[in-house]
Amino acid sequence: MTILEILNTTEHRPWKIPTGKWKFYQEWNNVVFLHYQVDLIELKKFVPEELEVDLFEGKPWISVVAFTMEKIRPKNLPSFPPISDFDEINIRTYVKSHGKTGVYFLSIEGGKNLSCKVAKGISELPYRFSKIKRTEHKYRPQNSELNDRLDIEYKIGKEQTVKSELDKWLTERYALFQDTGDSINEFEIHHLEWPINEIELQSLDINYPRFVKLINEKPSKTHYSRGVQVIAWGKIKKEKTSYNNTYRQ
Repeated sequence: MTILEILNTTEHRPWKIPTGKWKFYQEWNNVVFLHYQVDLIELKKFVPEELEVDLFEGKPWISVVAFTMEKIRPKNLPSFPPISDFDEINIRTYVKSHGKTGVYFLSIEGGKNLSCKVAKGISELPYRFSKIKRTEHKYRPQNSELNDRLDIEYKIGKEQTVKSELDKWLTERYALFQDTGDSINEFEIHHLEWPINEIELQSLDINYPRFVKLINEKPSKTHYSRGVQVIAWGKIKKEKTSYNNTYRQ
């Protein structure tokens, strides 16, 4: 689908598409979602007080998302595969800010060192390098520095033609927020609604020591998606003093 067609398809969005010029194009392909319902008190230890943890039926969630980033590029430049294409794993939770719902990253791993440096330099998102091996139905990163471990083998199931409210709540997110010290960076994104398949986990070995009280072996819910084409706008920096810091009370 062309970028113009994507930009003109907005019925599924919770708010209007940004009016300013978009800055980046990218594709998030062959995506495995592992979703975990977690304890709110424990989760708040990792989320800045300027952001409100979003809840589904009173419960917070985090997701481990493993996928292949492809064709990422600025608006008026071609992609450069040695940098623009790499495997990624992020751990995210769900937040609210100024009336918008989005995601907040607890961790982002990229499979190419240079790609991580470029992405972190441009976006200020918490990219770090991990060796990642991916085949058609397996995903295995290695990070000896933090002793993180994720080893997935899976089988893709049938497409979900009917989505639950939780399915949509976990996947349809059109903003992200990130703590950068004195500021919260905000990003707007747009894509078509996620196509979702069932997924059978044939094996899963996961251990992130920093998040041991949030992530366990068995996820509460899983999804697979062939992916989406993503349009992204530039980051907006907001000083933390502009936020109403009431969410910890």
